[in-house]
Amino acid sequence: MGRYLGSKHKICRRVGEALCGSAKCPVHKRNLPPGQHGSMKRQRKLSEYGVMMLEKQKLRFIFGLLEKQFRKYFQKAARMSGKTGYNLLLLLETRLDNLVYRAGFAPSIAAARQMVRHGHVIVDGRKTDVPSFQVKTGQTVKMKEKSRSKPTFIAFVEENKDKLPDMPYLERNLGSFEFKVKHMPKREEIPVAINEQLIVELYSK
Repeated sequence: MGRYLGSKHKICRRVGEALCGSAKCPVHKRNLPPGQHGSMKRQRKLSEYGVMMLEKQKLRFIFGLLEKQFRKYFQKAARMSGKTGYNLLLLLETRLDNLVYRAGFAPSIAAARQMVRHGHVIVDGRKTDVPSFQVKTGQTVKMKEKSRSKPTFIAFVEENKDKLPDMPYLERNLGSFEFKVKHMPKREEIPVAINEQLIVELYSK
């Protein structure tokens, strides 16, 4: 299955959760399935396998990954020491595009991915246009000096700087459009409402 290009809010309404991360997601006001008869629909009870598959698809959707990409992340997480589920979330959370979004430079991971691909982002003084780049502890990420003067970026940061959730593992400096990874995020610091153990069990079958 390819990357989903349809309405993100439709997926959120289907699962009953604001997976897109937007404060304006309609799920917050009217948590009903999509369609004109959404209020009359009743979600059928999922099988054990269906529940595990749903968790996997939700996590894929949140980070905007293809199935092949997601499986590679899982395989890498399984080879790491420690809990596979946490390792998987850690790998996804420390992707460059996700951190640009978490830092408050973009309204969504998709927008942050585009920023990275277009060369607006620098890691430790070097232009990095690979969204999947794994940012490590101590590395500093900033926007290119030329990009910082773009009205769209300035307006977004100014409008949202007081609405950003606290990210304990990041040290933000929105005034200079940069942030630093203080430490690898702990599980409780990763704002993803997913039962990762179900995904481990799914791939273990």
